Amino acid sequence: MKAVVGKPLHSTRNGHKYCNRNDHKYCKQKAMNTIEETAMNTTEKNRLMTVKEVSKLTGVSIRTLQYYDRIGLLRPASRTDSGYRLYDDTSLEKLQQILLFRELEFSLKEIQEIVDAPNFDKHKALNQQIKLLELKMEHLETLVSYARGIKEKGEYNMNFNPFDKTKIDEYSRRAKAEWGHTEAFKEYEAKNNDRSKEAEMDTANGLMQIFIEFGKIKELDPSEASVQLLVKSLQDYISANYYTCTKEILGSLGEMYAAGGEFTDNIDAAGGPGTAVFTNRAIQIYCAG
Repeated sequence: MKAVVGKPLHSTRNGHKYCNRNDHKYCKQKAMNTIEETAMNTTEKNRLMTVKEVSKLTGVSIRTLQYYDRIGLLRPASRTDSGYRLYDDTSLEKLQQILLFRELEFSLKEIQEIVDAPNFDKHKALNQQIKLLELKMEHLETLVSYARGIKEKGEYNMNFNPFDKTKIDEYSRRAKAEWGHTEAFKEYEAKNNDRSKEAEMDTANGLMQIFIEFGKIKELDPSEASVQLLVKSLQDYISANYYTCTKEILGSLGEMYAAGGEFTDNIDAAGGPGTAVFTNRAIQIYCAG
């Protein structure tokens, strides 16, 4: 029997439509064209982007964007029929605001309270971002000039001024003070005001030491008593040195640890690959108990 020609997707087998062999390439090309046309119409008319496209554009990992959605910090504008996230210009604008406050070292919980506040000033946030970037650019230019001087002279000198980030740190502190209306931030500022740079470093190192301990036991079941005891130590350390760490806050921190990006990288650098994910699993078990 001759194959039917010119009737793609006409035949049915096991309840599914299929192309006759002579028309397979045609059907495949037609399907690809339909997908491309749909994507083009979506992008041009509605300016919607997939999570993969947003990640590529912004440098924020897909896992982090998914986490932001999960905690309600950055919801997609809509979803496809298959459930895939789609982001519009408003979403990207909010992501920029989130990244600014991350540069200022706010926690995600604090950022959510700030950007969702009815009196949130977008222009003020943008001006702060510009100023912070200008200071960082100035700092980098100073470092480049210093490095070039060493290269040309062929010798090092004992001038460490180019490494001074006091101006950047001071501006970040002032900017944070203008947004610092959250209870956790106020508590942190109260505890941190009298700390020297050395004390701040010691506190941060103490926190990383806990993650090193998590790395040593990451092959254990996260529900084991010894692991859960270490989670309690982490919670107590944060409460003592930063802010009152409730189970709700601790749970959010755990998800942030495993969401990719700088936090995950730093924790895995301390305890070895997989430490951040293991820590989060242990935290979630602890918080559910």
